[in-house]
Amino acid sequence: MKILVTGGAGFIGSHIADAYLNAGHDVFIIDNLSTGRRKNVNERALFYEMDIRDKAVADLFAEQKFDIVNHHAAQMDVRLSVKDPIYDAENNVIGFLNIVQNAAVNKVNKVIYASSGGVIYGEQDYFPADEDHPQRPYCPYGVTKLIGEKYLFYYAVTFGLKYTAFRYANIYGPRQNPHGEAGVIAIFLQKLFRGEQPVINGDGRQTRDYVYIDDVVNANVLALSKGDGEVYNIGTGVETDVNQIYDVLNERTRANRPPQHAPAKSGEQQRSVLAIRKAASQLGWQPLVPFALGIDKTVAYFEQNELQEGGAKS
Repeated sequence: MKILVTGGAGFIGSHIADAYLNAGHDVFIIDNLSTGRRKNVNERALFYEMDIRDKAVADLFAEQKFDIVNHHAAQMDVRLSVKDPIYDAENNVIGFLNIVQNAAVNKVNKVIYASSGGVIYGEQDYFPADEDHPQRPYCPYGVTKLIGEKYLFYYAVTFGLKYTAFRYANIYGPRQNPHGEAGVIAIFLQKLFRGEQPVINGDGRQTRDYVYIDDVVNANVLALSKGDGEVYNIGTGVETDVNQIYDVLNERTRANRPPQHAPAKSGEQQRSVLAIRKAASQLGWQPLVPFALGIDKTVAYFEQNELQEGGAKS
């Protein structure tokens, strides 16, 4: 199949592109490299440095006649979305619509969409949250991701465009950008390997559901042939707090730095964990990488990466 991966130079998208290529598909990548990295792009993919809001997107769809669109390009910074919700919407609503409208017009078979389970539900009423949990996004980023899901339903009903949407938990692993995609594991690792002091916001008891990148990729491979018209949580169903994350990374990196706390961030979600029964029963998907193994792989990647880029460990 001919598959377009938007955001394919980013952390998640580049791993998905690799998996599709390894499965024998023809992969095309759109990325404006605002947070993605050119070195993440597989040399076997056809790469277009292009913004998803560009008019040139229509020409690309008309020329290539894609079978599948995997849409991971987005403005992903929650704090930036609060600071500049218009910019967030320009990327995550207008840019999204530019992709999906062209998919519908050009008879693309299916769109696979990266949504968010971490912010769409807001402060949870029960734990873990399943897909039927009330949706109360607490930031503009979450609002735009939920809007994307609603638009996909519209396009399915009106144009017959198939879709699968994934509400991701907190994804971690090799290639994660500690700047543009702001995962706490990546941020802590970069600082620890550079001999800098990570800061824990608040008391560090905030919990998240951490899922390893390989497991997320597997869900995106399964969605090529399953899950039409459905929304799935992709996580582990396990809560881990920031203090635990810091202790594990401090030990694995041998940094031996006592934790340092700062005032809590206003409005930060306190607990987030996702139920994954639906993905298990309908997609046959399960998270297979234990947290300890995922952390070891991530630490090894960041250690090598920081050494290559001149980071110093003290």
